[in-house]
Amino acid sequence: MTDGKLGKGALALISALALAGPVAMVPMPASAYVFNNVRIEGNQRIEPQTILSFLDLPRGQDVSGGQLNAAFQRLQNSGLFEKVELTPSGSTLVVTVAEYPTINTIAFEGNKRLKDDNLNQVVQSKSRRVYSPAQAEADAAEISKVYASQGRLAARVDPKIIRRSGNRVDLVFEIREGDVTEIERIGFVGNRAFSDQKLRNVLQTKQAGLLRTFIKRDTFSPDRLPVDEKLLTDFYRSRGYADFKVQAIAPEVARERDAFYITFQIQEGPRYTFRNINTVSEVPGVDAADFQAQNRVRPGAVYNPTSIDTTIRRMEALAINKGLNFVSIEPRITRNMRDQTLDLTFALTRGPRVFVERIDIEGNTTTLDEVIRRQFATVEGDPFNPREIRNSAERLRALGYFADVQAESRPGSSADQVIVDVNVEEQPTGSLSFGVSYGVSTGVGFNASLAEKNFLGRGQELNLSFAAGSDNQSSGITFVEPYFLGRNLKARAQVWYNTTNRYNSDYNTRSVGLQTGFEFPVSENGRLELRYKLSKDTLFDVDPIEVDSESGELDGSSPILFREQGGFFTSALGYTYGYDSRITGIDPLTRYRLRLSQDFAGLGGDVKSVTTSVYGGVESNAWRENVTFLAELEGGAVHMLDDESTRFLDRYTGNGKIRGFEPNGLGPRDLYAPNEDALGGNYFWALRTEVRFPLGLPEEYGIQGGLFADAGSVWGLDDTAGAYGNEVDDGMHVRAAVGASLFWTTPIGPLRFNFAKAVVKEDYDLDQPFDLTISTKF
Repeated sequence: MTDGKLGKGALALISALALAGPVAMVPMPASAYVFNNVRIEGNQRIEPQTILSFLDLPRGQDVSGGQLNAAFQRLQNSGLFEKVELTPSGSTLVVTVAEYPTINTIAFEGNKRLKDDNLNQVVQSKSRRVYSPAQAEADAAEISKVYASQGRLAARVDPKIIRRSGNRVDLVFEIREGDVTEIERIGFVGNRAFSDQKLRNVLQTKQAGLLRTFIKRDTFSPDRLPVDEKLLTDFYRSRGYADFKVQAIAPEVARERDAFYITFQIQEGPRYTFRNINTVSEVPGVDAADFQAQNRVRPGAVYNPTSIDTTIRRMEALAINKGLNFVSIEPRITRNMRDQTLDLTFALTRGPRVFVERIDIEGNTTTLDEVIRRQFATVEGDPFNPREIRNSAERLRALGYFADVQAESRPGSSADQVIVDVNVEEQPTGSLSFGVSYGVSTGVGFNASLAEKNFLGRGQELNLSFAAGSDNQSSGITFVEPYFLGRNLKARAQVWYNTTNRYNSDYNTRSVGLQTGFEFPVSENGRLELRYKLSKDTLFDVDPIEVDSESGELDGSSPILFREQGGFFTSALGYTYGYDSRITGIDPLTRYRLRLSQDFAGLGGDVKSVTTSVYGGVESNAWRENVTFLAELEGGAVHMLDDESTRFLDRYTGNGKIRGFEPNGLGPRDLYAPNEDALGGNYFWALRTEVRFPLGLPEEYGIQGGLFADAGSVWGLDDTAGAYGNEVDDGMHVRAAVGASLFWTTPIGPLRFNFAKAVVKEDYDLDQPFDLTISTKF
């Protein structure tokens, strides 16, 4: 063939392409060239056949300038060559290439927050592989993403190469980590009923404060915005704002990329109350009156979707108990804009006849299928109830075993069948924690615990704990089977070993025992526990009253304690009934708790007694949203059988019942004994009230204030014969204390400062005007 040559313009263009790398295609001259041979130069690792495959040019045929340009682009874009030149030489096309070098080592410079090992897992460039600038840039972008996920949006990563002999390079990622890009401000537009500060407390996302280095900080996470939107919506709607909606969320980053600003644009709408509440039946033969009795929505009450949902669940449960399948409860709401009220009608309607063909579970590698299935009241062959499937998914999420739970239905093998797909994403369920605590009277204490709430994937709980203070120690093992014998029956077994060593007293105690029991629901909010306890409680090292040979002073504890020395076995059966309104959560502003417990000792052992305790508590934000009011009233009594007398370890000491007093600091005390040790009492009562409120500081500081007032008493002894024949005063003397608290949520754990003043006390009581507690996990 003829010696075809490219024009000067074409040669200049190809040279420019070789220097500049891949560019957009440029038209070539229309003249054709013919090559019989291709000579390849400069390749070391790449086989000639590979290069020819990228060229893809015919031999002995006309080759246009456009085809030659396309061949050049294919070689250049292959990522194999640093330089490419195409030079026609007569009937031969000379292809000169310079291969990318091999990566010798990969290094990271400037990284302090992330270790090299962690970054090596991110980059795709590897030692002893061909260096690719595109891959290096992609690796730099991935490293930046890792830093961004930790809130360092200002991080910069630049890939650099250091050339070595033998066509090798060292790939170095130069990193400037930058500071954490914190959320500088969270603002709201359109809110009138609640302040910005109150709404910021609702969000999962928090803004950084002025003392961010020491107190609290937060970084921007786009994944949290949908959660925040739902939290805001639930907050408003549970307080009567049925038309509330988040219109827009605008996150903005500062020009320097060192701060985020988030603005929520919301529409509150009016606050509604219920006016007329009705129940109607559109199903022949079904009387609406029976279902009306399940209604928990009252006229005049503030709109709350939770109360509507609770009523629907109760009505659907009644329909199932009556054997009424495929009956749906449809809430129909009519808005009365003039007086801002709602008319609510619960309509019983006939739904489609659809059955559950099967339930498919995927994603669980550790958790057994039966643990998931027992959260479903629906089984294969049952009528399909979409609400029950959603409720089952919620129960699965509440277990804490899974990071995500999705339950969806799809058509089955026939028109009246559906398949329920349950997809779960497991998460770690075990924890190993270490902690430190401090109390003014107890000193520094340490604790450690190993907990697993999904033991062996069976949904069982296992907890091992140990705590040690300056003068007390405790350890224990607890095992819980939540579905004993495949039923909603919680079985519990617990073993403990506790000791005190002169714990604000002149004697030592030791308690070792085990307890087992069963707990089951008896109503929507009520549960009953039946239990058995076997323990050995020992009082020892009680100082007898004697005269010190050197000082001549008397020393020793009360003869009452000295007579009660020794170890005694207690074998007792007991029960506890508990009521907690938080289980259904009908009223989001007020929560109630009630508890009644009794233990009957005498089934063997050395102690024959009946111990009774009652408790009632209320927590409310009804007065003001950002103010929490708490009140607790409790009492207890120990009654011995067969004319026996109580022993110190059977009696109440009042510890932790009334603030402002030291441990063993109140109750009957033998004032005639030199050591004046507390004796405890057969009876106690305590009333605790507290109010918590913001102090006007930014909520991100985590600082709140509180005021409290406590009152109570410990009294009653079977044996009052104290030292030197004098009787101990065991009357019911009221004690009372008032004080202020400071709550501070810090990075090392929650701190609580109590400043108390005992305003009503006996002369011999031991008060404690200040107390500090701190606990943390790491």
